Amino acid sequence: MLSYVLLFLGIISLWWRWRARDRMKVTNLTGKYIFITGCDTGFGNMAAKFFDKKGFRVFATCLTETGAKELKAVTSEQLQTVLLDVRDSDSVKKVAAWVKAEVQSEGLWGLVNNAGIMGPPAPTDWLDIEHFREPIEVNLIGLINVTINMLPLIKKAKGRIVNVSSIGGCLAFSGGGYFPSKFGVEGFNDSLRRDMKAFGVKVSCIQPGLFKTPLTNPAKIMREKEVIWNRLPSDIKKQYGEEYFQKDAEKKEQLSKICLNEDISPVVQCMDHALTSLHPRAHYIVGQDAKLFWNPLSRMPVVIQDFLLLRNRVELAASH
Repeated sequence: MLSYVLLFLGIISLWWRWRARDRMKVTNLTGKYIFITGCDTGFGNMAAKFFDKKGFRVFATCLTETGAKELKAVTSEQLQTVLLDVRDSDSVKKVAAWVKAEVQSEGLWGLVNNAGIMGPPAPTDWLDIEHFREPIEVNLIGLINVTINMLPLIKKAKGRIVNVSSIGGCLAFSGGGYFPSKFGVEGFNDSLRRDMKAFGVKVSCIQPGLFKTPLTNPAKIMREKEVIWNRLPSDIKKQYGEEYFQKDAEKKEQLSKICLNEDISPVVQCMDHALTSLHPRAHYIVGQDAKLFWNPLSRMPVVIQDFLLLRNRVELAASH
């Protein structure tokens, strides 16, 4: 009995020490420079506002002039917006050179790679290579390109890199280019974290579940899928069945109601911890759906994964 009590007390002690270590903060961060991509809407938009209020000097990239103007209108004069399409390599280099001139010898404390797109999450045999190419170009190649160009400035400051991936980088529960792109982000993040350790640069990866943002707008996603469905050859439509599209939309709506996280602030709180904690975590799993279902499922045997995920699929006409 005594051994069990000692074991319990030992576990409590370790947990308490971990919590204390997790709460330790870096001092004197006010006025430090951070660079955030994808700030038109969603996580990036909230993060730019949050870190601006916190006293950081924020470089916020937007894809559109409208997004940049709206963000600038509600933030301090210290925040600077810049237009950037992470797919444009020349633009990435020019923005990196501009940031270098701004930060000078201080370097860049934080890089938050947040820009991303969903692309149509449709069955693989509905898609062509361009449906895969765009999410991979934005979510993976663009993220890598921005990181490479900002890396000298991060190393100079011995700063932080925060890559926004997805729980979809651990478990692919639909077809399309989004999931391969996020699996790629996970691989890049892990290798980068180890490469940068010797330079005092800390690299973290955030893995959100399903959050309510323009990226995951179900109406937009279904419109994109409907366009693809209407263009499918008749033989593929026959294999799936004429009622497949509508039934699939209903299934996805039910899943969204169960899994969707309305409040996106926990993702920004993870960014904050990764940028300001003395001991940032390597991975941040965010969202009740990610913590309670997707992440545990990603660690289970494939037979269990397939059984549970296929239960949410519509039965195909060809399977009869």
